Amino acid sequence: MKKKLIALMLCLAMVMMPLLASCGGGGSDDGGSSEEAKMKVGLITLHDENSTYDLNFINAFQESCDKMGVEAVIKKNIPEGQECYDAAGELVDEGCTLIFADSFGHEAYMIQAAKEFPDVQFCHATGTKAHTEGLDNYHNAFAAIYEGRYLAGVAAGMKLNEIKEAGNLKGATPKMGYVGAFTYAEVVSGYTSFYLGAKSVCPDVTMDVTFTGSWYDETAEKEGANKLIQGGADLISQHADSMGAPTACEEAGIPDVSYNGSTKSAAPNTYIISSRINWSPYYEYCIDAVQNGKAIDTDWTGTIETGSVELTELNEDVAAEGTQAKLDEVKAGLADGSIHVFDTANFTVDGAALDSYKADVDDMGDYEPETEVISDGYFHESEYRSAPYFDLQIDGINLLDTAF
Repeated sequence: MKKKLIALMLCLAMVMMPLLASCGGGGSDDGGSSEEAKMKVGLITLHDENSTYDLNFINAFQESCDKMGVEAVIKKNIPEGQECYDAAGELVDEGCTLIFADSFGHEAYMIQAAKEFPDVQFCHATGTKAHTEGLDNYHNAFAAIYEGRYLAGVAAGMKLNEIKEAGNLKGATPKMGYVGAFTYAEVVSGYTSFYLGAKSVCPDVTMDVTFTGSWYDETAEKEGANKLIQGGADLISQHADSMGAPTACEEAGIPDVSYNGSTKSAAPNTYIISSRINWSPYYEYCIDAVQNGKAIDTDWTGTIETGSVELTELNEDVAAEGTQAKLDEVKAGLADGSIHVFDTANFTVDGAALDSYKADVDDMGDYEPETEVISDGYFHESEYRSAPYFDLQIDGINLLDTAF
């Protein structure tokens, strides 16, 4: 009798085990209910991995979501139009409670979505309106990337000194070229800080700037770089997102300083260094805030100290000797406040030094400057809102076109 009972129990166990397994069994490693309970976080990008700008966001987003144990949902190649609002709505429908967007032109549509979905947090990189919209669920973020560009400019200036000492300048004095996307303050702040970094170690440098009218246009960016090279540039940098400029530099044998990531694999003989924003600290800050019911800053500015402003590894095969030591020195000065990128003692506008300047920080669409941004001897960039508002045209920089 006992043997028959034991056999019956074994048979029942064999039948029940698959059923229990299919129900998840209540364990934490089953991949069923625990996955369903994961927080979902969305990202809207202007382009895809072919853009160095968007790739920088995508990589940081995926790494941060993995680290924080949340599910990443990405909508790529979303134009700066109503498609952004539609993508945000789709992410809400998919269960995302926190949504990021990466391009300046997405802002109006992110605000529209934030008003439509008040229980979802919307975080927009490079935008300007969060501090004036007054929405509890809409936020802007940027980083003090002008410090990274200044450092990259120092590396460029060191290279120009090396070229000059070797007697290989194209003209009488060192000259740089810069490929910009638009004439926005973000781009102006970027190319000016790059120039001032170069000028800090190579005082007689000048710079030509051309614009493409697009964040990502490989043909236009390559044409722009070639125009600058033909115009006598000894070194090229950029604030545009394709491989157009680095490719042109590699083909022409002209040193190049990139942006948003290393282009060494494509331009091993000309690439020097790149500055980039590391978005991981911001992603992780926002995810933690939503998980724990904490408020997200209306305007958040990442710094060198937060790990948000970075330089890629220096290409020692192209960089001038002593560059890394100089970068370490200047970085320490930026961190302790002994160096300010926009120190008014280091630049002039129409031949005059500035001790006062009002910027359009509140960006109400009227383009009316209302905020004094110079004090203590320097222009206080990204302190009154996260997005750049430096829009001065300083001496030593020549704009070849201003149509964009």
